[in-house]
Amino acid sequence: MKKSIIIGLQIGFWLCYLVLTVILVYLSVASEGNEIVEQMMVRSFYFSIIPSVISYYSFYFLVFPKIREKRILLSIIYAIAFSIGAAFIGNVLIYVFLGKESLTGAQESVTVGIVFISFVSFIVGVIGLVTKGFITWYEELKVKEELKQKNHEMEMALVKSQLDPHFLFNTLNNIDILILKNAEEASKYLNKLSDIMRFMLFETKTDKILLNKELEYIEKYLALQKIRTANERYINYQITGSPKGKEIAPMVFLPFIENAFKHTSNKKIDNAITIHIFIEEGSIRFECANKFNPNRKVTHMNHGLGNALIEKRLALLYPEKHILAIVKEKEEYKVRLIINE
Repeated sequence: MKKSIIIGLQIGFWLCYLVLTVILVYLSVASEGNEIVEQMMVRSFYFSIIPSVISYYSFYFLVFPKIREKRILLSIIYAIAFSIGAAFIGNVLIYVFLGKESLTGAQESVTVGIVFISFVSFIVGVIGLVTKGFITWYEELKVKEELKQKNHEMEMALVKSQLDPHFLFNTLNNIDILILKNAEEASKYLNKLSDIMRFMLFETKTDKILLNKELEYIEKYLALQKIRTANERYINYQITGSPKGKEIAPMVFLPFIENAFKHTSNKKIDNAITIHIFIEEGSIRFECANKFNPNRKVTHMNHGLGNALIEKRLALLYPEKHILAIVKEKEEYKVRLIINE
C-alpha cells in the first residue's frame, strides 16, 4: 500500500477522533460558560488525546508484531500495560503542565478517571491494531498476487521453451525429406516454413492471436506433413463455423496434431489422421483422432511432447475455461478439447 494512503488513513482517523472528542467535551460542559469549556478542552488534550495516541501507536508498532509471532499471552499483557501506562502518562502531563490543583478531588474520581481513560486507550489501541492488520493484509495480498503473476509468466516461458524446439525439429525433418524427394517443390514449401518460423518468432509473443492466423498456421503445418506420403486422403482436416473476430492462445492445438503425426505409423490408410475444428458461439471445439498399430512398439508412446506439459499449459492459459478428454482405444487415439470464451 502506498505511503500516501497509509498517512491518509492515519490523518483521517485522528481528525474524526479529535472532532468526536471536542463534541463530547463541549456537550458535557456547554452550560458552564466559556472559561470552563476552554479548560476542559485543554484537559481533554492531555487526558484523552495524548494517551490515545500513545496507545494507538504502541499497539500499532509493538503489540501487532507479537500477535504475528502468535505470542498471544504476551500480546495481552502488552496491550493492558500500554493502555494503563498511557492513562498514567496523561495524568502526569496534566500535573506537569496544568498544575497539581488540576488533579485535586476525591481519590475515587481520579481512579475512575484513570480506569476510564485506560479503557478508551485500549479501544483506540485495538483500532490501531486493526488498521495495522488491514495494511499488512493488503500488502501481503499484493505481494502474493505479484508472485503468482511472476510464477505464471515463468511457467508459461518454460512451457513455450519446450514447445518451440520440438516443433522446429519436426518441421526441419519434414523439409529435409521434401528436398530429397523434389527440389523444385522444396522452394514452395520452404516459403511455408518461412511463414511458420515468422509466426513462431513474432505471433506467439502475445497472449492471444486471431483464430484465423492460428488456422493458417495449422494448414501450412499440415501441408508440410503431406509431403511425406503420396496418399492424398491421409489427412482429413475440416473447419466448421466462422473464425472471424475470434481469438485464441497461440499454438494450443499444434501439440496434439504433432503427436498425432508422430504416432501414426501407416500413411497409406485413408483418414489416418482426422482433425475437425468446430467454431461455435462462445466456444471452440477441437477434435483430433489418429489411427495406430497397437502391435507396434513405440518408445514413450503416450508422452510425445508430454500430456502433462500440455495440460499444464492449458491450465495456465484457460483456468476453468477448458475441457480436455484424451481417449486411447484399441487402434485409435482421440483428443477432444473445448475452450470456452
